[in-house]
Amino acid sequence: MTFTRRHLLQTTGASALLASLGQHAFAQAQQPFETARLITGFAAGGTSDTLCRRVATRLQPDYGKAVVVENRTGAGGQIAVSYVKGQPADGATLLQTPTSILTIYPHIYKKLPYDPAVDLTPVTVACQFDFGFAVGPAVPASVKSVPEFLAWAKTNADGANFGSPAAGSTPHFIGALLGKNGGVELKHAAYRGTQPAMLDLLGGNVAAVSGPIGDITQHLASGKVRILGVSGAKRSRFAPDVPTFEEQGIKNVTHSEWFAFLLPAKASPEVVARANAAMKTALAQKDVIDGLATFGLEAMSSSPAELADLLKKDTAKWAPIVKQIGFTAEG
Repeated sequence: MTFTRRHLLQTTGASALLASLGQHAFAQAQQPFETARLITGFAAGGTSDTLCRRVATRLQPDYGKAVVVENRTGAGGQIAVSYVKGQPADGATLLQTPTSILTIYPHIYKKLPYDPAVDLTPVTVACQFDFGFAVGPAVPASVKSVPEFLAWAKTNADGANFGSPAAGSTPHFIGALLGKNGGVELKHAAYRGTQPAMLDLLGGNVAAVSGPIGDITQHLASGKVRILGVSGAKRSRFAPDVPTFEEQGIKNVTHSEWFAFLLPAKASPEVVARANAAMKTALAQKDVIDGLATFGLEAMSSSPAELADLLKKDTAKWAPIVKQIGFTAEG
């Protein structure tokens, strides 16, 4: 499925659903919550947290008189998902998550504390982004491309490592696929978000980081970080001078990802439609679009059905990739 911001921001499914509600239900659905909460499974300062905070400001006061962001970190985002699935499905609590937690994790965990297809209700896609692969002070300045990094890693086994925001995340698998492509095993270090990994990269404690492009570009001013490649099908507008993996002769490592908003299971059509309409309005605001762009995020939205279809297709896409890498959470 290919989304464009223009196409998705113009999706009218939620509006049509709201229009079909009875007058009484519609009036009830428009009463703002005293407090609405956006739950993210990643640390403050990263792209997931930034998205939540940008959107939260635009959900006030119509959706919630107060809208707060809660960072429930740990287990690669699972804690946040598990928390939200147990909340009332009245629309006051929404999960914001990268879709990999819902589409990749079922392939790598024998038992998850949630079932993405059962415990959550899709609301909307929020943004799309590519990943970057960056190196820091631990890697010689002469290394300027991904193939050169892989060649260096072959002769520096002790330093052949990379960090990612979570084990089993898309950035984790991108790093693993790069290693397989170069015939070298890159040791993986999982962090609670990309920002902690970037701090270790800056400190020379990890050789490379695979993460959302926006989490990396904000550190370029330090002069200690170099982005060697990006994961998109074309160069990122946020790092136009950095070649894609494909341009560097690396095949089958072209991946982008989405952040999405979801509600607990059994949310009524009225609740879903209200949340979708509020999110679409927030994500269409120029200050939100421009603010997310500074973090490498391309704002967009979708209908609940479009998000459900995306999750289904991505879940199927990742099954053979996970099998190729051979990673399991228990391994």
